[in-house]
Amino acid sequence: MMRTRLASFAAPLLALVVLATGAGPAQAAGYRYWSFWDLTGDAWTYATQGPASAHPGDGSVEGFRFAVSADSKDATQPRTAPSFEAVCGATPTKDDTKRVALVIDFGTPQDAAPGDTPPAPRTACAQVAPDATTADALAAVAKPLRYNSAALLCAIGGYPHTGCGEQVDGPAATANPAAAKDTGGSGPSVGLLAGVAAVLALGAAAIWQSRRRRGN
Repeated sequence: MMRTRLASFAAPLLALVVLATGAGPAQAAGYRYWSFWDLTGDAWTYATQGPASAHPGDGSVEGFRFAVSADSKDATQPRTAPSFEAVCGATPTKDDTKRVALVIDFGTPQDAAPGDTPPAPRTACAQVAPDATTADALAAVAKPLRYNSAALLCAIGGYPHTGCGEQVDGPAATANPAAAKDTGGSGPSVGLLAGVAAVLALGAAAIWQSRRRRGN
């Protein structure tokens, strides 16, 4: 009888321990692409328009970052946020033009497709017509650009050489360490460990009660 009770207790406990030690976040798909950003003060915000639609004013700072992200909420921003003066201060003003500071972050080796090596991040000051779009400013300083048939920006300065917004299997949060930290990584959850502790306590009580009955 004692062995039967121990076996009935050990089976669910073992299942919970396996879950606790092996459970992890669901695998989510990400996409490898160039994201587009606006700098306000010293903070990047995800652009609400595409670079072909946005018309930045004189003195604007625009950013591009190549990375693996699940969506705009998870997108990885450029790693530097220089001021307009830091990028365009040495470029003199000209009549009938505007100056737009561009930050181009090609990402990390982890962001790159297999076999690709990202260039170092760079900045450039584009001096363009007053009605120019961000895409026009980018074309003035970072050719060659590559677009797909849906007008999605695929490459800046020729990088990457191939591909355009392709899906990447695995946790998209690997491109965003802060997101991985917030979710607690792949360790067991507090709730699951608490459940295991509760089962352990109940099991110990059952064993004690069984021994007490045998003693009586």
